[in-house]
Amino acid sequence: MLKYFLSEVICMFKNTIDNKRYYTLNCFYKNKFNSKVCKISLNANFSCPNKDGTVGYGGCVFCSKLGSGDFAGDANSDLVSQFEQVKSVMSKKWPDTKYIGYFQANTNTYADVDTLKKYYETILKLKDVIGLNIATRPDAISDEVMDYLSELNKKTFLTVELGLQSIHDKTLKYINRGHDLECLVNCFNKLKERNINVVVHIINGLPYETEDMMIETVKFLNNLRIDGIKIHMLHVLKNTKLADLYEEENFHILSKEEYIDIVIKQLECLNPDIVIHRITGDPDTKDLIEPNWLVKKFCVLNDIDKEMVKRDTYQGKRTNN
Repeated sequence: MLKYFLSEVICMFKNTIDNKRYYTLNCFYKNKFNSKVCKISLNANFSCPNKDGTVGYGGCVFCSKLGSGDFAGDANSDLVSQFEQVKSVMSKKWPDTKYIGYFQANTNTYADVDTLKKYYETILKLKDVIGLNIATRPDAISDEVMDYLSELNKKTFLTVELGLQSIHDKTLKYINRGHDLECLVNCFNKLKERNINVVVHIINGLPYETEDMMIETVKFLNNLRIDGIKIHMLHVLKNTKLADLYEEENFHILSKEEYIDIVIKQLECLNPDIVIHRITGDPDTKDLIEPNWLVKKFCVLNDIDKEMVKRDTYQGKRTNN
């Protein structure tokens, strides 16, 4: 029975090696590199133009003091030490693993080219490193940096991750994002002109967004032909502007059931060749205010899988591809 079920999934959804009904990052890496690939999160102690006054102050309302790098390395340690510390653990579990350096905390293109070269290429020189993921903002890649990324892309497997969160400018203004949708589209087009792999981050459950608005965000990105997507659930952390807004306005926080329903509908709208890099978030539990259900990450992942089987659905079911 299980063998039959697996064959059915593979027939209707081509991009699967792990009994998932969506195109996982693990599947993508395995197909591309024929190896287990692990990303190691790094903190290069970059700043952010939405904090230092270049485009705004205070950052996005949901951003923690670590700049969305709660699980990145310790900024007080050098990058090689950060990398080797995590690698030493991973290599015991997966001895033949390849690695990607993930510059995660804050805005990782927000510096001059010489600084970026020093940081990026320090990691690329390490043994078994096959690429870089660089998390940044669409308003923080200068033309000079864009040209350097183009050169870098010819030497290694490069992925640029652009934070967007929503296509709706009204929402972007509410969360103090500091840029609009047009900015994202312009940056995306420049990166794709250089054949750079682009992943876009979105957040479900942003204050006052409806289900239709969240699905519209995914449909737009699908038509934009992004390479990958990270889907997060909004979570309220202590000592953030979002925590103050939540206390003042008591806006709706999605239940686990609502989140799962929306994510599945979003997956149905995504081309099956778009890689799903993330499908839920990892909140810092000691600072988490809401939602409490998010701390059980693997329960959420399992429940998404079960519900997709129950609905007999899969990524791309509602696209024309």
